[in-house]
Amino acid sequence: MRVANTIVLASTNRHKFEEFETLFKKYPELKIVPVQDYIRNSEKLGLVETSDQYLENAMAKARTCNHGCHYPSLADDSGIEVMALEGRPGVRSHRYAIPKFGQTQDQANMAKLLDEMKNVQTTQRSARFVCHLALVMEGTLFHAEGILEGTIAFEPRGVEGFGYDPIFIPKGMDKTLAEMTPAQKNKISHRALAVDLLMSQITNQEIVIARP
Repeated sequence: MRVANTIVLASTNRHKFEEFETLFKKYPELKIVPVQDYIRNSEKLGLVETSDQYLENAMAKARTCNHGCHYPSLADDSGIEVMALEGRPGVRSHRYAIPKFGQTQDQANMAKLLDEMKNVQTTQRSARFVCHLALVMEGTLFHAEGILEGTIAFEPRGVEGFGYDPIFIPKGMDKTLAEMTPAQKNKISHRALAVDLLMSQITNQEIVIARP
């Protein structure tokens, strides 16, 4: 099987695109491009995220994007799972809360989660970031999962990253993801782990990357 050197990321999230663009610099034969460059009304991709399973949502977005642009299409569905909250917010992480006036979606999500955790002691604040990737090309689906274990901080710290990064402390560290440089985060993140696993699958199947 041959795959074009261009892969379309089935996401309209600018922060997510920038992160994937950086992660794929390890694979210079491939170029990640935003879905907005190839599909009109790409914001409707969110409408296919109807499952309570990460993989199902990632597959739905990747297949929808691939059908619309006919390029290899990559999608992810990610979330944060907090043990004290029985795994919430999980697959609903992106829209966990309704923003109040002046709040961003990320700020609202973190505020709700921290409020739910206000009486939870340090030893009970374990959590994990989960990422499921789906790559669709020439009718074939590849899937990879990345998990980053850690704990929930008592308050937001740091200005880097996005989403729940300011309140997530990776296992064995004392900084939140938002207190790390992008380079530090991209060595350990759930998305980095999933990308490397996905690329190892492609390599093991002897898929040839078509040169421009």
